[in-house]
Amino acid sequence: MTVDEELNLLDQHLRRLKIEYEIYFSNPTKKPPTDIEWKVLSVLRKFSDGSRITFSQRYRYNELAQRYAMYSDLWRKKTRIREEGYRRPQDAILSVQGVRPTEEHEPPHPVYGVRRDGVAAPGAEKEGPFTVQCSDAATEREKVESLYKALVEAKKKAGESVSGNLDAFTSFVQKKTDQLRKQYGCHDVEYSIDMQDGHVRFKAKPKV
Repeated sequence: MTVDEELNLLDQHLRRLKIEYEIYFSNPTKKPPTDIEWKVLSVLRKFSDGSRITFSQRYRYNELAQRYAMYSDLWRKKTRIREEGYRRPQDAILSVQGVRPTEEHEPPHPVYGVRRDGVAAPGAEKEGPFTVQCSDAATEREKVESLYKALVEAKKKAGESVSGNLDAFTSFVQKKTDQLRKQYGCHDVEYSIDMQDGHVRFKAKPKV
């Protein structure tokens, strides 16, 4: 099975896991879907170091890992409420609310390489993120090149491997920019590179 196929399978498992947890919380006799969750975690662990995947695959992996982090935190809170009962008015709201992931939603806790903002590695200095706004990677070559150089430098500083060349990175940025512009109806997309907890974080968000 290729990396892309495994990531597709991870996406399917994650969607199924969300459905199974919704069933679990609505049925007092239902057991938690631990088998499916184990499958999700096994794939997250397998690719957590990023050494065997390309840049675009790493980006997709991070999105899936962030989604799992959001879901798992909500499930943990709901499980506590289910076991201990409602203690506060907001607990009752939490027990029925859903999750709406956004493009740069930060997970409430780190999961296999997905880090929290503002937490620097021991002994490391906290630096501000490098940001670039882009609307067309093909015509804004200098912006994309500066973003690529910053990413390579950050990864080398963190001791992480760099996959792909500038052309491959440009194609990825163009595809992601077109996707977010169409999805959010924005003109520009802001890309940022930051070092958090000793790991490089690459994010994209629409400038609406």
